[in-house]
Amino acid sequence: MGDDSEWMKLPIDQKCEHKVWKARLNGYEEALKLFQRIEDEKSPEWGKYLGLIKKFVTESNAVAQLKGLEAALAFIENAHAAGKTTGEVVSGVVTKVFNQPKARAKELGTDICLMYIEIEKAEVVQDELLKGLDNKNPKIVVACIETLRRALSEFGSKIVTLKPVVKVLPKQFESREKAVREEAKQLAVEIYKWIRDALRPPLQNINSVQLKELEEEWVKLPSSPPKQTRFLRSQQDLKAKFEQQQAQGGDQSDGDEEEETAAAVDPYELLEAVEILSKMPKDFYEKIEAKKWQERKEALEAIEALTKNPKLENGDYGDLVRALKKVVGKDANVMLVSMAAKCLAGLAAGLRKKFGTYAGQVVPTILEKFKEKKPQVVQALQEAIDAIFLTTTLQNLSEDVLGVMDNKNPSIKQQASLFLARSFRHCTQATLPKSVLKPLCAALIKQVNDSAPEVRDAAFEALGTAMKVVGEKAVNPFLADLDKLKLDKVLIRRRVNSDLENFSFSSLQAAAGPSKKGKPASAAGGKAKKAPDSKEVAETELSMEVCEDLAAGVLPAACLQQLDSANWKERLASMEEFQRAVETMDKAAMPCQALVRMLAKKPGWKETNFQVMQMKLHIVALIAQRGQFSKTSASLVLDGLVDKVGDIKCGGNAKEGLTAIGEACSLPWTAEQVVSMAFAQKNPKNQAETLNWLANAMKEFGFAGINVKGFINNVKTALGATNPAVRTAAIALLGVMYLYMGAPLRMFFEDEKPALLAQIDAEFEKMQGQSPPAPIRSTKKSSAAEEDGDDGEEQDEDGGGGQDIMDLLPRTDICDKITSDLVSKIEDKNWKIRKEGLDEVAGIISEAKFITANIGELPLALKGRLNDSNKILVQQTLTILQQLATAMGPGLKQHVKALGIPVITVLGDSKPNVRTAAMTTLQAWVEQTGMKDWLEGEDLSEELKRENPFLRQELLGWLAEKLPTLRTVPGDLMLCVPHLYACLEDRNGDVRKKAQDALPTFMMHLGYDKMNKATGKLKPASKDQVVGMLEKARAVMPAKPAAPAKAGGKGSAETNLRLSSAASRSQPAGDEGDSKPEVKKVRGGAAAKKVRLSKPAAKGQKDDEDKSGPIFTLIPNAKEQRIKEEKQLKILKWNFITPRDEYVEQLKTQMSTCFAKWLQDELFHFDFQRHVKAIGVMIERLESESDATIGCLDLILKWFTLRFFDTNTTVLMKVLEYLKLLFAMLNRENYHLTEYEANSFVPYLILKVGESKDVVRKDVRAILGMLCKVYPASKVFPFLMEGTKSKNSKQRAECLEELGCLIEGYGMNVCQPTPAKSLKEIAVHIGDRDTSVRNAALNTVVAVYNVCGDQVYKLIGNLSEKDMSMLEERIKRSAKKTPAAPPKQSAPERSQREHPTNPNATFLRKPAQEDPNKLNQARQNAQHSESSHPSIPKEFQLDLDMIEMDQSRVCELPDLVQHKLDELLEPIMIPEPKMRAVSPHFDDLHNSTASTINFVISQVASGDINTSIQALAQIDEVLRQEDKAEVMSGHIDQFLIATIMQLRLTYSTHMADDRLDKKDIVKLYSCIIGNMLSLFSMESLAREASMGVLKDLMHGLMTLLLDGRMEDIEDGTQVIRSVNLLVIRVLENSDQTNMISALLVLLQDTLISTAGSPMVSELVMKCLWRMIRFLPETINNINLDRILLDVHNFMKVFPKEKLKQLKSDVPHRTLKTLLHTLCKLTGAKILDHLSMIENRNESELEAHLRRSVKPSGNLSGYKSDRGNEKGGLRSDDRMSKAKVSDILSEIFKKIGSKENTKEGLTELYEYKQKYSDADLEPFLKNTSQFFQSYVERGLRMIESEREGKARIQTSAGTTQTCTDISQFEPRKTAIYLSGSNEELKPAVYYERLKILRQRQGLENTSRQRPAISSLLSSKPSVASSTDMLHSKLSQLKESRELYQQEHNAHSHSPTHGHTRSASPAANLDDLKKRLERIKSNRQ
Repeated sequence: MGDDSEWMKLPIDQKCEHKVWKARLNGYEEALKLFQRIEDEKSPEWGKYLGLIKKFVTESNAVAQLKGLEAALAFIENAHAAGKTTGEVVSGVVTKVFNQPKARAKELGTDICLMYIEIEKAEVVQDELLKGLDNKNPKIVVACIETLRRALSEFGSKIVTLKPVVKVLPKQFESREKAVREEAKQLAVEIYKWIRDALRPPLQNINSVQLKELEEEWVKLPSSPPKQTRFLRSQQDLKAKFEQQQAQGGDQSDGDEEEETAAAVDPYELLEAVEILSKMPKDFYEKIEAKKWQERKEALEAIEALTKNPKLENGDYGDLVRALKKVVGKDANVMLVSMAAKCLAGLAAGLRKKFGTYAGQVVPTILEKFKEKKPQVVQALQEAIDAIFLTTTLQNLSEDVLGVMDNKNPSIKQQASLFLARSFRHCTQATLPKSVLKPLCAALIKQVNDSAPEVRDAAFEALGTAMKVVGEKAVNPFLADLDKLKLDKVLIRRRVNSDLENFSFSSLQAAAGPSKKGKPASAAGGKAKKAPDSKEVAETELSMEVCEDLAAGVLPAACLQQLDSANWKERLASMEEFQRAVETMDKAAMPCQALVRMLAKKPGWKETNFQVMQMKLHIVALIAQRGQFSKTSASLVLDGLVDKVGDIKCGGNAKEGLTAIGEACSLPWTAEQVVSMAFAQKNPKNQAETLNWLANAMKEFGFAGINVKGFINNVKTALGATNPAVRTAAIALLGVMYLYMGAPLRMFFEDEKPALLAQIDAEFEKMQGQSPPAPIRSTKKSSAAEEDGDDGEEQDEDGGGGQDIMDLLPRTDICDKITSDLVSKIEDKNWKIRKEGLDEVAGIISEAKFITANIGELPLALKGRLNDSNKILVQQTLTILQQLATAMGPGLKQHVKALGIPVITVLGDSKPNVRTAAMTTLQAWVEQTGMKDWLEGEDLSEELKRENPFLRQELLGWLAEKLPTLRTVPGDLMLCVPHLYACLEDRNGDVRKKAQDALPTFMMHLGYDKMNKATGKLKPASKDQVVGMLEKARAVMPAKPAAPAKAGGKGSAETNLRLSSAASRSQPAGDEGDSKPEVKKVRGGAAAKKVRLSKPAAKGQKDDEDKSGPIFTLIPNAKEQRIKEEKQLKILKWNFITPRDEYVEQLKTQMSTCFAKWLQDELFHFDFQRHVKAIGVMIERLESESDATIGCLDLILKWFTLRFFDTNTTVLMKVLEYLKLLFAMLNRENYHLTEYEANSFVPYLILKVGESKDVVRKDVRAILGMLCKVYPASKVFPFLMEGTKSKNSKQRAECLEELGCLIEGYGMNVCQPTPAKSLKEIAVHIGDRDTSVRNAALNTVVAVYNVCGDQVYKLIGNLSEKDMSMLEERIKRSAKKTPAAPPKQSAPERSQREHPTNPNATFLRKPAQEDPNKLNQARQNAQHSESSHPSIPKEFQLDLDMIEMDQSRVCELPDLVQHKLDELLEPIMIPEPKMRAVSPHFDDLHNSTASTINFVISQVASGDINTSIQALAQIDEVLRQEDKAEVMSGHIDQFLIATIMQLRLTYSTHMADDRLDKKDIVKLYSCIIGNMLSLFSMESLAREASMGVLKDLMHGLMTLLLDGRMEDIEDGTQVIRSVNLLVIRVLENSDQTNMISALLVLLQDTLISTAGSPMVSELVMKCLWRMIRFLPETINNINLDRILLDVHNFMKVFPKEKLKQLKSDVPHRTLKTLLHTLCKLTGAKILDHLSMIENRNESELEAHLRRSVKPSGNLSGYKSDRGNEKGGLRSDDRMSKAKVSDILSEIFKKIGSKENTKEGLTELYEYKQKYSDADLEPFLKNTSQFFQSYVERGLRMIESEREGKARIQTSAGTTQTCTDISQFEPRKTAIYLSGSNEELKPAVYYERLKILRQRQGLENTSRQRPAISSLLSSKPSVASSTDMLHSKLSQLKESRELYQQEHNAHSHSPTHGHTRSASPAANLDDLKKRLERIKSNRQ
């Protein structure tokens, strides 16, 4: 037992590993208990056992093993990390537990396996169990099969993957052990429950007896599908649902789910693929060509046997398919034809999607072969074509089918239609788009009228099926021309088809698995049109008699009689009657055809009198506009209208008529008719005017549905006309068409004469960069146009984009030229002959220009050449494929699999030039085909599987580029993921890098969860690595691109919707209206109808339809977010020598959210023309989208910096043009560039200063000039200094010139960091090698000399003798050039001053050679003009006249004359600068004042007090005159910032500087406060102050209030009082939202910062209480969302707990009061205002609001309880009475004890501060008088101590200034610092005096003043704690009533007792005297 005691002491984990089995048993038991006890699944305790669990399971002692298994099960169930042990533990269970004789052990082993599955490790468990099936021990095999069966039974087939299980199942049936066979049988029965008949094919080959037994078991199974009964941890929602259903005891599961389960397993997936190519007979290809049919038959029989395998391995079946196709097409023996067809069907069924590559080659042959009559052949061909259809899409086969629809042989037509009918059944609305359906329906409608009945029937069958699949509405528009009888037949077929729901495609299909039934289309499904329109179009023609009768019914008799009168006046009168009748006629009753027939009555359109004719044409337009005008009516009048189009007098009316007909009958139809009629005539005037009308109509209607083919030939005729007007009109029309069609339009005219082509190109050039106008008219009831529009949509969605115009091009069929000789040439052994063959192909394609998709055997031949050993031929083949892409256009799609995928293989070539060619080819193909076809099927994953580093790099790079642009991708993309993971661990670093780049793009389509799940199959080490990468990729995953806007109104509305939603986010609710007009504007005329814009044109123009939407999207705070990310280094800082790819990519990503997709494509296009075009659009939209432009300004500027690195001058000039307009707009909008924007733009702009071309340099200098208006010149200066270090001498020179201009314009203040440092650097350049640089440097130094005289020599430091002599020489020369200033201003100059030539002149740059001494002259002028007005002191005069006169430099100000400013020091006075009225030219100057104001404001922050005071006085002059004050609008923030900077400077520097006269400081403060008071008296200006600026301002003012040093200064207290008044002004008149936000942020900052005085936060809170008091009046004007966001941010930093830990509880109370008040005022609605908070869980705000909203019963009425004595605290703050009495009795105990008396008093004081309404009466009444007065005295002492700390006591005799904010009421207009012209209210004096008397001890002590805390209290009606203690003293009551009288504006408490009756006004003089006495005492 000694041993026992040894191990008993060990820890559990060591016991479990002990060599004594008992120790281990004990360890397992204790571990089991421990595992059941640990609650936290992530507890570190679990980690100790991770390595031991396998040992628990593989325990050698049977008794211990059982406990070990139980413990392991508990561990797996409870530990979070248990999944890591799956592989080793399950493997241990299989080998060491399943072979145990004890049933309990096996049961526990099975439970462990199932528990691992529950914790999401099904795949690993399944793999281990399947490995166990190979074990030699039959017990283990039986247990493994049983465990698999249980897993499947409980978890279902979605979690247990059946394919590997089914694969090994047949082997288990062959086992010698009966137990194994029995268990296998049970498993087969279980599997059958889940997948039904899909299990039959894999088990076909087991023993027939066993199969029979299985069949018997299967029959017994219930038909309802089984349900999952045990759920994974991630499926807890399903588990809950399942348990709920069980509880209800019903099988009430959803039908959908059952279906899903049933369809989840495709039997094909369970099959093993068989490789048959190697098993083909060696002599197959010889035999198949043999003369004897028996040999051919033998060959086919061998293949037929092989193709019977239900699933075939992928491979190159090209040769085999060609051989079979040849037999089908050419063999005379019908038996062999049907055999070959069966082989093709087998191949298609076995390969499925992989056969799609060959489908295009085989289908035409099969369709042609349908001419055979023999039933067995026809059946075999049908089976083959049906099987092939399933491997591809109808879209890919439609061209082949349409090709045989016109065949002469009725059998072929019949079978093609039947094939379509069968195919339609497999389609859904999505897979049968209108673009495919429309041409097929057109062909079928022709066949409906065929002479052969079987053809007609087949056509009816197909149409009926189509109607059933996509719905009647979608098909009806195509059936417009069918008569009723035929239409009924179609409808009958439709019904029959609906009954045949369970139609099976063919026996072959049944074998392959259940076909996906086409969902019956819902009626609303198709975007179908109303049928009645189609009847409208086909109005029958009426006879003349009928028309006369109808007309007589609606027209006056006189009118009809005079129609053909010989007298023109009668005809005119008749027309007038006619017009009146038409105008009043009802639309429904108007017989349009009859009326136009009447108009055409003799003389009809031959009318000779132009007045009558004009009327006649006008009436036609009226009828077309007002009636239901059909094409029949139109045909009757068009001829006449076209005849008059060219007429000088009637042409206008004729055009009006044509336009009206266009609206009635659709422009495409009208245009075609009109153009053909015009060119049928010989009149050139008519032809020219018709073309002009058409050009205009296209702009008005848009381009939707225009059939270019219809009139392109006539346009060509016009281009060749002899009459120049016709040619000009034709070219103009082409220009308009170019707007819509883009470059492809030129293709129609390639063969015109060069001179004509040049003219056309010139016209196109003019249109470059313009976007088509939004249509303003639309077709009233066009069915045709709408169909066309939809058509376009479909195609666009498909990714091909803009196919319409490509479809219009006449295409050549080159199939005949691809002869077998040519193909054999291409495949010849000799490379030279192969090259000849390829040359021939290239020749054929280039000659044909545009070709059809049918190119015969060429694809396979070219595919062979892509892996040619001769690389030159590979490159030639790639070039041919590029050529093919351009020539074939969208038809290329069907060759993607055959020819496109092999191009990808070439990407793996070792030669870089071959890879580059392959990538170019790939891009060219994708441009035509879209990406969908490339991603479908396994081809792409097969390519990625190849372990070729080049191929992998290129392919992944290509996918990473393409995937982000797609909205959806086929599910087959998932097949690439395992190979992508392999690439992440590739040996090649580049492959790894590309794979990492591609990860996020895969994830955006497949989702994180799917990709994470796919890592399950990786090795553990790899998995961890890949999962880490997935996490990173998840963070940078791009967003899916928005759906492209549909044509017309819909699209634009969608884009606008995006914009308006963004806009409405940034605006308070209720502003939605702003974004609506935008939508309407785009929708054009008939807003209610769908108006289609231009139909998507060719590739380049494919997004035309949504270009009308906004180009920038305004996203709130997006720019701030970008700045933040750059600061946090989350993204690259925009800083480079030349832009690298990653910068461009980053910019693209950032732009994608806020730039229109099409614009971004243009901006990053490789063609510079596109850049020019995009900039053109940006220029057009600059004004209309100014806000959004500013929102994206940083991105726009960054993009332009990239353009600075381009070499193309055209682009550069366009860039500079835009920038000039942009900066002008920014200046108008008063926008100021941020540091972030400037840093990422200005350095690159300065690079361009050194451009070699003068015109560029000039523009850049102009832009730099404008830049200084939106960005401080002092900040531009360092950038230019940096530019002077360039190697480019031109750049150095220009930068120096620019520096000179800045110094000249803005003075020495711009020199940063210091003038001395800057000038030393500038002076270095005087010794430069380059003359222009030397000159520029000298000019700049001379400019400095002109500003600061000889001081310049000090600043520039030591120069070499040579340089110094050059400088002195230059300075002398400049002095000579300057003429002496004239003694008196001459008359002309004066007149010029009075009439400025350009009032808007801005600061123009002065060329270097201009006189540098002008400034001195300006100074002298200033002095002269001053001496001529001696009566007006000019200290603060802003000499506007002079600024106006000197237009070259508006910003220069005269030197201000220094005066003695003593008068400013008069007490309580703002210096009131004496100056004359503002110059009469002030208005003229208004526009150019912006820069002047900027300059004056910049002076406010000057370090020199006098400069600052003068600037402030100038601004004060402006602010004091209400009519002029608005010039400050837009500059408020700028002014306030300057003022804040000055306040900080004064506080930190001037106040500490003993050399400065403190009077100057008071004067400065007085000016600042005076200005501010003026500013904040004007609400309109005050509201412009932004939140950040208000925050800093309040902080500055509070710092000043608390500045103890102010008391030492004479008049310092006056300043403090003024500040108090100013704070109130600011609080009242600022924007209330900004103010509250500013205070909240400031409070947060002051509470966080330990450095500042705690008093600041107290003052902030007092301001907040004051704002809370305003809330009932202001609640409707504040933006609650913003305030709640700020509260949320505050609560994030200061949660409730943290707030309570603060020394004072006031912040907590303040916040609660704010929220409570808001809840009271808004009620439950407040919860709707949390929209700006991204993550509401980050703070307790929402919970707090919900609590506050619930109890506050009546939310609507705001009952103010602030005035009630006891209402100071709300109920939710009150403590229970019991609790209160406990606390207080505890405190009084302390006061009573000797030791703790001080502590007790302190606690009582704090308690009273906190609960000001607490009643101390009960505790005091039983005590002695002495104790009561002791307590009172103690509290007073504490109060004065605390006050003393808060206010640094300067000396015993010093008066304490009152920092009270609330005592200055808003209604008091007395401005303490303003002139003495306004009397102060006596009460104020009285109050001040009273406080001062109390301080000096002059006041009777019994009349204790209210504590300063009560004066500062945010609730003036509730006195402070000491006052409550003294509330029994009546004297205080009296003083408080007076106090309440003063404050009755905000205090609602009822005041009892007498109020002061004696008016204080009487004693005013007495009070003043007393005040004086007190002041003198102090001094």
